[in-house]
Amino acid sequence: MLKNPELCLRKGADRRLRGGHCWVYSNEVDSKRTPLSDYQAGDAVTLYSVSGEPLASAYMEPQSLICARVYSARPDAVLDRELFTDRIGAALQLREAFFDKPFYRLLYGDSDGVSGAVVDRFGDYLVVQLNTAGIERHQDALIQALDAALDPAGILLRCDSRARREQGLQERVEVVRGDVPEWVELEENGVSFEAPLLSGQKTGWFYDHRYNRARLQHYCSGRRVLDVYSYIGGWGVQAAAAGASQVLCVDNSAPALEGVLRNAALNGVSQQVMTSRGKADQVMSELRDAGERFDIVVLDPPAFIQRRRDHAKGCKAYRRINELAMQLLAPGGMLVSASCSMHLSEADLMEVLRGAARRRGCELRIVETGSQAQDHPLHPAIAETRYLKAYFAVLSGDSRSAG
Repeated sequence: MLKNPELCLRKGADRRLRGGHCWVYSNEVDSKRTPLSDYQAGDAVTLYSVSGEPLASAYMEPQSLICARVYSARPDAVLDRELFTDRIGAALQLREAFFDKPFYRLLYGDSDGVSGAVVDRFGDYLVVQLNTAGIERHQDALIQALDAALDPAGILLRCDSRARREQGLQERVEVVRGDVPEWVELEENGVSFEAPLLSGQKTGWFYDHRYNRARLQHYCSGRRVLDVYSYIGGWGVQAAAAGASQVLCVDNSAPALEGVLRNAALNGVSQQVMTSRGKADQVMSELRDAGERFDIVVLDPPAFIQRRRDHAKGCKAYRRINELAMQLLAPGGMLVSASCSMHLSEADLMEVLRGAARRRGCELRIVETGSQAQDHPLHPAIAETRYLKAYFAVLSGDSRSAG
């Protein structure tokens, strides 16, 4: 078997890898022995310690801070269709142990041993995201392995993520196998949806909040619900299907709100579901000033903190929308506050809620906490794989007293 080229690490730089981490940073490489300029994105290498011990196999990202990503603990492992087939098989077995229907995230990057790649399954259709130049070089082998393992009716490549833009990679959306329609069906928590795969956000749907939305259903009967940053109604339509008396979905995207109405009709809850288009804080302020009150407010915003240096600014944005949400709650109402910002910890979000409640002059009690579902498994050595958090909080006191 041909050996992979070597990538030599500096003294002590192997400590994280021995602990199970999968990333090598550019300042950890012995650049005198193995200059990064000698490699191309996607090159398979064997990582070596300073003493010459082979450690693992990785693919190169020489232009990035994370300059190598481990794909196998075996030195000289080949990054090919056979390896992808093994990874897909293991990931599929894990998902089928938890989900009885084929609607889930099939591959979740490092957690499934395919760093830089995400694959969502919508029954007979697959949506693939390739977020690094290195994994994109192996696109054909990955697509072939997916095709052989699942025989899908269509595979859509969504190479238009923020991560790609930040790396200067070309954006493209293309069908690479079979045929993929704009709208495809899925089912979540007993509720039917149609998701726009070709033009929707990310892969068209967000499976990660599956169980948090299931928990919401337990509180919705007869309640008035506000779903902010609603996208196509994942929270709001499920609330209506669970018996909410009225649901208002707020989003700044007209196509997203058209999706809300489409999914409300699909589930026979059009009479309960309304929409309002606009920026979240503006719409929430207008609702507050109009004296509107809701029994449940759901906040599921996009990531306000994309980089560590954005932490202070992002926390301010989270505080702002949570304060507005508390102003809109009826006495004894429930706030579901979520964040998908990896750089915002559970403790940070708790502090945001505590501070917002104190400013609004009300008491807050956390009754449930939520995280990502099993199709987004955590890698124990990579904190970045744990990004989603949600708090279900009940408020008491006069949440309208402060200005």
